[in-house]
Amino acid sequence: MVDSTPRSAKGRRTRVRLFEAGKTVFERDGFLQARISDISAEAGVSHGSFYHYFDSKETLFREIAEQVEVRLVGMDDLTLEGEQPPAVERIRAANRSYLRAYKKEAKIMRVIEEVSRYDAEVQAVRKRRDDHLASRMESSIAKLQKKGLADARVDVRYAATALGSMVARFAEEMFIRGGDFEINEAVEQLTLLWCNALGISSDET
Repeated sequence: MVDSTPRSAKGRRTRVRLFEAGKTVFERDGFLQARISDISAEAGVSHGSFYHYFDSKETLFREIAEQVEVRLVGMDDLTLEGEQPPAVERIRAANRSYLRAYKKEAKIMRVIEEVSRYDAEVQAVRKRRDDHLASRMESSIAKLQKKGLADARVDVRYAATALGSMVARFAEEMFIRGGDFEINEAVEQLTLLWCNALGISSDET
């Protein structure tokens, strides 16, 4: 029987070890070549112990994909509470945060991107990330428009989808496909594209 939420401290530690070992093996070998025996060996547990916590390598991989995608959407938002820096600075911070998070997870993101082509559940995980980011961006853009800082003619749904896709696709090109870009310049260029698209002045304060 699969124990997805172990009650004992030892069980929780073992499950975490298997999770981290799975991430290491998937990053190293890819999804198709990864074997449960290799994951178990990496975690320092028996082959049979794996099935106490996960019913297949697919189940483990989908959980890893879910958590990685959650980390990506945990980036800095454009609308911060309390005293807020200029809109341009908030956009720059959000872009920098996303690229840094993506770079950190690039090895597993490469595998997630590949598996999402044929696994509907992994596709769904990626769609939830995209939808979550788009929703946050829509709210942020609407607030900028309300303050008179962004072009009121821009449709927030179209803009959020287009600009979010731009940043996500750029991150894939840079960190997965080996695009020759420098991260600080990438942040500046993405921020400039964001501001130009929304009609935000570069000297907005």
